[in-house]
Amino acid sequence: MVRGAVSLFKLKGFHRTTTREIAKAAGFSIGTLYEYIRTKEDVLYLVCDSIYEQVRSQLQAMDTEQGTLVSLKLGIDHYFRVMDDLQDEVLVMYQEAKSLSKDALPYVLQKELEMVGMFETLIKRCCENGELALDETRIHLLAQNIFVQGQMWGFRRWALQKKYTLEEYIEIQTDLLFSGINGYLE
Repeated sequence: MVRGAVSLFKLKGFHRTTTREIAKAAGFSIGTLYEYIRTKEDVLYLVCDSIYEQVRSQLQAMDTEQGTLVSLKLGIDHYFRVMDDLQDEVLVMYQEAKSLSKDALPYVLQKELEMVGMFETLIKRCCENGELALDETRIHLLAQNIFVQGQMWGFRRWALQKKYTLEEYIEIQTDLLFSGINGYLE
C-alpha cells in the first residue's frame, strides 16, 4: 500500500490522488483499504513509519553498544543505504508534509526526531568510550547533519547520481563528516 501510494503521490500529488486509486495500486478493494486507513493522511503516517522502522531495524542489527568510530561509520553506511532504498518515500514525505493536519504533523516530526536520536545515541557511546570528545550541542548537531546528509542522496539525486555512485557518496560524506569532527577526536 505504501509503495503504491508513494508512486501515485509522486505522479499526481497528494491532493489529486484518491483513496480509490491508492486501493487499486495496493491491490485492495476500497473497503479493504479502509480497514487499514481512515484518510489519505494515514498513508503518510504509514510512509513515515515504514522509513522509521527500516532505519531502526538497520541500526539495531549492528552492535551499537561498541561505541567505536567503526560502529558509527557502519551506522552511517546503513542509514544512507536505507535512504537510497526509500528515496521516493522520503521525497514524498517531505513534499506532502504540508498536507498533514495540525494534529498529524507533530507525529511525523516526532518520528524524525526519534531517527535523529538514534544517531545521537551512537555518537554518545563513542564519547563515553573516549573515541570522540563532543559536548551535547555538537552531538546533537552532528546527528542532525548525518540525518540530512542521508536524505540528501534522495533530494538531490538528479545531480548527485550523475557524478557519484552510492558507495562513493557514502565514502565521501563520511570522510567529510569525520574530517569535520577530527579536531574532537581523542
